[in-house]
Amino acid sequence: MNFVPGSTPGSAAVEMREGSHLPPQMPLLKRRCWLQRDEAEQQRRRLQLEGGFRHSEPLF
Repeated sequence: MNFVPGSTPGSAAVEMREGSHLPPQMPLLKRRCWLQRDEAEQQRRRLQLEGGFRHSEPLF
């Protein structure tokens, strides 16, 4: 999962991207959606608590 802030200044939208990196040479975007900032924060917390997801640096 990747959370990307909106491209316009002051935007309240956040893009949530779900992808796969197998094989690493061909990253695949599986799903993407736009959320409001508070919804994105709730989703991030849920993923951390339930799925054990943690923020990390990009692989490549």
